[in-house]
Amino acid sequence: MRIRIGHLSTFFHTSLLLMAGSGVDERLGAEVEWRLFGTGPAVVNSFEEGELDLAYIGLPPAVIGISRGVGIICVAGGHMEGTVISGKRELLAFPEDHNLGSILRQLTGKKIGVPGKGSIHDVIVSDCLARFGLVKRIEIVHFPWADQVLEAMVKGEVWAAVGTPALAVAVRTYADAKILYPPSRLWPHNPSYGILVDKTFLHRHKELVEKFLILHEEATALIRKNPRKAAQRISDLVGFIDPDFVLETLRVSPKYCSRLTQEYISATMEFAATLRRLGYTSRDVSASEIFDTSLITKIHPEKDHYGEGIADDGP
Repeated sequence: MRIRIGHLSTFFHTSLLLMAGSGVDERLGAEVEWRLFGTGPAVVNSFEEGELDLAYIGLPPAVIGISRGVGIICVAGGHMEGTVISGKRELLAFPEDHNLGSILRQLTGKKIGVPGKGSIHDVIVSDCLARFGLVKRIEIVHFPWADQVLEAMVKGEVWAAVGTPALAVAVRTYADAKILYPPSRLWPHNPSYGILVDKTFLHRHKELVEKFLILHEEATALIRKNPRKAAQRISDLVGFIDPDFVLETLRVSPKYCSRLTQEYISATMEFAATLRRLGYTSRDVSASEIFDTSLITKIHPEKDHYGEGIADDGP
């Protein structure tokens, strides 16, 4: 038995922890084939081609795929509020200015770098620009990989970057940038990523998916309870990233859990409405089309842990 799992190069997803661990294949009773992608929309396209069984992905590209008939469904959460706006250090930022509109207006006539057309980051920044009447005044530049956004920041080709906490830490480290607006205020409870499964695979191999979700929840618990240990494991796997860099990334938006909460689902439905309004989808998509909460509720029946944050340190 083989399971094909799509993932991104994102430090706060549990994929890297599972890849760094041992005994995953044995506990699943299946051979895992990990496949790396640059953006969520690319993952959805691979699902559509029948090339994946399960994947880590932001919910907006998943909703876009579902709206056009891609047979996938979200069976677990993972993280909330994983989109960060960063910009050049000379720009005003929160808490100097509490108004997102005025913070964004500083970028009038300039460019913002975003990884992936249709990604969660693209949808959030597009919605922000639309709300403040800045669509024609600020240009969004889409890049296939987050590393290219960092390179564009370093070269001065873009003035701001919208992406994951890892991108925020990278542009702060290498491009003399800073976080302009905290992710918790940008779009509260937004579904940073979830576990999506091919519906036919789920029907045929529900027990295997359940076993995977148990591993996923254990990994989110490790991030919460011992982030330093998690950061070290991720650093060891990647090989060229310092564990302190990973730890800093984990702390930018410390809301980790596998449960699908009502807040998570409601925020996703707000995204679905925004996607329709912005023209990314041509029809309304219902919550029942997007979510199957049965497995994760069975595995994680207790209250969610998103609001608990992560430990200050660990052995």
